[in-house]
Amino acid sequence: MNFFKTLFGGKPKTPEEDKKETEAHNLDVLKYDGKQAMMQGNADYAVKCLTHALKIKDDPETRDYLSQALIRQGDLLMAYEHLQKLAETEPDNVKIYMRMAHVAYMMEDYNAMSNACEKAMLIDKDMPELMYLYAQACIGLNDSSNAVAMLTKAINLREDYGDARLLRGETLLDEGNIAEASEDALWLKEHFSDVEEVLMLNGKIEKAKGETEKAMQTFNDIIDLNPFSIDAYRERAAIKLEQGDKAGHDEDMEKIAEMTPENNEEDIEEKTRQAYKNSNPFG
Repeated sequence: MNFFKTLFGGKPKTPEEDKKETEAHNLDVLKYDGKQAMMQGNADYAVKCLTHALKIKDDPETRDYLSQALIRQGDLLMAYEHLQKLAETEPDNVKIYMRMAHVAYMMEDYNAMSNACEKAMLIDKDMPELMYLYAQACIGLNDSSNAVAMLTKAINLREDYGDARLLRGETLLDEGNIAEASEDALWLKEHFSDVEEVLMLNGKIEKAKGETEKAMQTFNDIIDLNPFSIDAYRERAAIKLEQGDKAGHDEDMEKIAEMTPENNEEDIEEKTRQAYKNSNPFG
């Protein structure tokens, strides 16, 4: 082959050039296989491919895919470390900091989450999604007043931001501010009446106001919508007990026992799914 290249004026490749071409080819193959494996749900194989690809070349796109595969695998700490390295490579990429914040949320490391949000807000201080993430970090750090302030700012920027209204309503209710929580609950019910979390907020507010029958009906509606809503059964059981319906209370508590695993250790995949759902109950 090299003879013909020389004969017709082509320049033969050096061993170093051959090596670089082979490495580039292997990198592309491993990156593609890793991405495909991740999309098909095979996180373990994806991590193997992408880790090997990174050994060939420190490629930001490969590291990005690897961080996603590690999240799906459940290795959140390693995913966070790769995201930190990505942030060093692309310090102005707000999406990297947002993913860091999501991973920190799943690890329940609210200091790291807050730090990632603050860095992201230096890049874009008017992104409602960032304010929502920052509010979640504040709640994790027991700073509800700052959480409400951030959520209010997010809602002012995007009036129809249902997630922010829901989290603000829940936070205000936890603070005992029923009047302001009711405003968010009413808006949400008018716009998202079939969302379980919206009904739950309304039911809890009705219960806090002493509107027992309305609250009972709301929890019934939630159970009709989702027969596996442990929170709805628990809230309804408490009302039944207050009304002297011990049998009804016990029946609901038995339902909860049936739906609760014998051990309290959460499967990492379920924990990850629930964390994303908590970040965005509206999908």
